Amino acid sequence: MPATRDIRDRDDLDVLLRRFYGAAFADPLIGPFFTEIAGTDLELHLPRITDFWERALFRTAAYGRDAFAPHAGLHSARPLTAAHFGRWVQLWRATVDGLHAGPRAERAKAQGERIALAMLRRLAGPAPETGGGSGGFVPLAALRLRSVA
Repeated sequence: MPATRDIRDRDDLDVLLRRFYGAAFADPLIGPFFTEIAGTDLELHLPRITDFWERALFRTAAYGRDAFAPHAGLHSARPLTAAHFGRWVQLWRATVDGLHAGPRAERAKAQGERIALAMLRRLAGPAPETGGGSGGFVPLAALRLRSVA
C-alpha cells in the first residue's frame, strides 16, 4: 500500500528514523560504519538525530550539536566514499517513500541528499571524484537510484 500522508510530527520522525536505521545497520555497505566502527547505540542516538530532523523539517527542536564531527571521526577510521553516501541517500529515500508522501516527505528526501553531498565534499576535499569541491556533484549511487525509481 503506498504511503498517503505526510510527516506530521516527532512521533512520525521516530518511526521513520527507527525504520531507516534498522535498514542502515543491516546494510552490508554502510552498516559496518554504525555497528563496527562507531558502535552506535540507537536508543542513545535516536533522540539526537530526531532533534536534528525535527529542526530541519519543523523548525521546532533545538539541535546544537556538530553533525559533521562524528562523520569526520568515522572517515578517519575508514574513509567514507561517494558509494557510502549514495547508499545512505538510497536507503533514506526508500524509507521516506515507504512511509510518507507530501511536502515534508519531499523536503526530508531533498535535505537528506543535500546533507550527504555536503558531508562528502567536506570529508573528501577538492578531488576529482567529488567534483573538485564545486557545486552540482551527485553521488553515482544516488543517480542510479533516481534512474530506477
